[in-house]
Amino acid sequence: MTTEEGWHALEDGTKLYTKTWKTEGPAKARLVFIHGFSDHCNTYNSFFPTLSSKDIEVYSFDQRGWGRSVQKPSEKGHTGPTSQVLEDISSFIKTVTPCPIPLFLMGHSMGGGEVLCYAAQGPADIRQHIRGYLLESAFVDFSPASKPSPITVFFGRLAGKLLPHRQMVNKLDVQLISRNPAVQKQFLEDDLCHDTGTLEGLAGLLDRTGELASGKIKIGDAAGEGGVTRIFMAHGSKDGITNFGAAKNLFESVPAKDKEFKTYEGHFHRLHDEPSPENQKFMNDVADWILARSVDPVQVEVAKSKL
Repeated sequence: MTTEEGWHALEDGTKLYTKTWKTEGPAKARLVFIHGFSDHCNTYNSFFPTLSSKDIEVYSFDQRGWGRSVQKPSEKGHTGPTSQVLEDISSFIKTVTPCPIPLFLMGHSMGGGEVLCYAAQGPADIRQHIRGYLLESAFVDFSPASKPSPITVFFGRLAGKLLPHRQMVNKLDVQLISRNPAVQKQFLEDDLCHDTGTLEGLAGLLDRTGELASGKIKIGDAAGEGGVTRIFMAHGSKDGITNFGAAKNLFESVPAKDKEFKTYEGHFHRLHDEPSPENQKFMNDVADWILARSVDPVQVEVAKSKL
């Protein structure tokens, strides 16, 4: 496996740090990955190398306001509204399309909520390149262990409109992200995981979760390549950050014929970072789902006809 680092310039001049995990031989699929809140693309430890070892190239970036894309303190958490978040995702996807091999889009936590919004609201001319969508611990709603009060949510949305660029620290409980003490220590010591959002960005996150959980944002049956929605959702039953039940309810409402929901009993928020070897099951499931949908259906039918 080899990796490549770079920068992607957005239309407004903002530069996003990018990283690619390349395969040793010819790749069978490409995966664009969207990270979560107080996160960046270099925290995924063995996950991306595992996928690349299975002939899946991984393309990721530090979102606006996060990771190495932050050039000065005032930029921390400065993601902009949801419309800006989705535009940034579109801009990055354009760098890997048209794609000679099947392309998939995946997100973790906040990034999972963004990918769900993209499947519902992203530009049709870009979504037509996406073979399937994968969600890990998608942020559809807060877990009861992390859920803010309705008053906090109300004033958070109001403040986001009045003081959009005001920064606020929302520290994640590292003991809820993984049962692996080494991963907990990693996040405590990583200065790039700054736990800082702007009121505008946090209001956008609250709005997305509210609209996803209530069913206002709907994913249709023609959200991807070939006018087909293919969706894989994975969630730990003991996730203390995002809501397992809300994710399962959203999944049930998606009218896709090709959809799968995987429950990981006893697992916490970062399924790929749970203690080994339990995390390997999740990583293998992701790779298997992608590779099973990376075969040209026309070639499959031709092969069947020759039997």
